[in-house]
Parts: sequence; C-alpha cells; structure tokens
Amino acid sequence: MHRWFRYVAAGVLALFVFFGITGALYQTVYAARDRSANPMPGQLVDIGGYRLHIYCAGQGSPTVIFDAGLGDSYMSWRKVQPQIARLTKVCSYDRAGLGYSDSSPRARTSKTIAEELHMLLRSAAIPAPYVLVGHSMGGFDVRLYASAYRGDVAGLVLVDSSHPEQQKRLPAAVNDLDAGWVREQEFFELAMPFGIPRVLGFCGEDAEVRAAECNFHSVRESVKELKSVSESAAQAATAGSLGDIPLAVLSSDPDRPQLDLPEDLVKPTNDAWQQLQNELAQLSTRSTHTIVRNSGHYIQLDQPGAVIEAIKKVVKQVREAQPITAPQR
Repeated sequence: MHRWFRYVAAGVLALFVFFGITGALYQTVYAARDRSANPMPGQLVDIGGYRLHIYCAGQGSPTVIFDAGLGDSYMSWRKVQPQIARLTKVCSYDRAGLGYSDSSPRARTSKTIAEELHMLLRSAAIPAPYVLVGHSMGGFDVRLYASAYRGDVAGLVLVDSSHPEQQKRLPAAVNDLDAGWVREQEFFELAMPFGIPRVLGFCGEDAEVRAAECNFHSVRESVKELKSVSESAAQAATAGSLGDIPLAVLSSDPDRPQLDLPEDLVKPTNDAWQQLQNELAQLSTRSTHTIVRNSGHYIQLDQPGAVIEAIKKVVKQVREAQPITAPQR
C-alpha cells in the first residue's frame, strides 16, 4: 500500500514537473517569437544603473509625453501617438519593469515614477516644455511631475484619470472588487512563467501588444504598482493646484454599461466617478472637461479621436502663450 502511494505521488510530481517545464518552454519560445516579429521601437536609456524604454516621433514644440495606466505599456497610446506626431514631437515610454524597460530597485509609487520620468527625459535629451498626458493611474504621475518640475510643464491632459480620493468615495463594494483584481494579478504573476495566461488567451490577439506586455516582469511590476496605489494617491493629493496651466480632462461615458461591475453598483460608481472628474477639472483656471460618449475607461483605445483633439487644443494654447516654432512640413 505504501509502495503504491509512493508510485502515485512520484507520478503526480513527474507530471507537474513535465507540464511546468513544457509551459516554461512554451512561454519562452512564443515570447521570443513575438518580440522577433515585432522589434522594440525607440531606444533604451540608462537613468542610473537601469534602462527605460522611450519611443519618440515627430518634430516641434511643445513635446507631448504619454504616461499609461496601471500596468500598461507604451502600446496603450498606439492609436494616438502617430496622429500627434504629425503636429509636434511626441514620446511614449514604459515605466520601470513594464514593456521593454528594466526593473527598478525603487518603490513603484507615483512620486518615484515621476522622478524616474524626469531622469529619462533629461538623459534622452527630450526638450521641454512638455504637455503631459496621463491615463488612469498615470494621472497621478503627471500631476506629481507638474508639481515637482513646474518650469518644464506647459500643459496637461488627464484621460479618465485616477483621483486621490477615489478609494474613499467610490462605493465600498468597489474596493472589494479591487481586492479580487489584486488576487487575479497575483495569480498571473505566478502563472506567467509557465505560459498559462498565454494559453488561456489573456495575452490577446495583437502580437505587438503581446511582445511588449505578455511577460513575467511586466505582470510582476503591475502587481507592485497595484499594491502601491494607496500610497500613490496620498502623494498625488499633495500635488496641489496647477494654477493657470492649460488642462484638458476627459472622462468616460457614465451611461456606458460596465460588464465588470454588478448592475446595482454601476450608477453609484459612475455618479461618484463623474464628480471626481469634475473636481480634477478644477485644478487649473484654464481647464476643459469633456465627457466622451461611447467610451469606457480606455478612451485612447475606444475613442482615440477625442484624445487627439484634446491634445491638439492644449498644444495650440501653449503655442499661443509663448513663441514656439511649429514643425516644418
């Protein structure tokens, strides 16, 4: 009986080892294939012992800088950046540990991220003034950047941006759902080295996005950012007013169904979110607030034209306020 049990246990262990090795090989081979077929655009820039990926296009001033939402790579802006590059110089980048960037030894809070972005722009010789565009949690990052380096920032665009008080003011049940999201991301962190998310289709059909995002280090850094949201929110709360800096706030459609929320939470969540977005629009005396119809949280993917137009208007305001040369055509 004991010998039979040992044989069964050894067989089960052998199966786990076999599938683990097979999954790891699958993930390694297909991740390499995606990256070979979709090489990294832009460059890797050393900012003091680790490198960040930045991709710039276009010419002119001010320079538009994109900061993606929590856990997202530079690919979040793929529908917007080419159009803005026809207007002025524009750069998207990967925060440390995401996409093509190296991991950072520092905490993954918005204050640190803003400091790293500043080092990146300086090291890559990307000229100020900047129009900063932040989506979701990236809104924390760009607000803190504008607060710390006010002389470099000429305008902001907040794309369905996070608000420092959202964890307090959204329905309490939403925080319970967020806790479930943390557990889901932790599962992906454990499963990614064995190719499980890729096999299950969570990496999507777009090979260019998979090349940037379907890897262990990106999931690991996403978890770190997610666990630092409360601290990042507290930091963003200290950023204060933007004064008279041109600001465009874009928010998602409050009437659009949210399949990830129970039906009874949709209206109170959307109502609270719109109030928070209204408050973000009060950060500057030169602001606009646009509710983008037929768009969810990822406005830059659902309705990229709205983001493009908002950036164009802020760039125009900046150019009218100071003698900046437009790109030659």
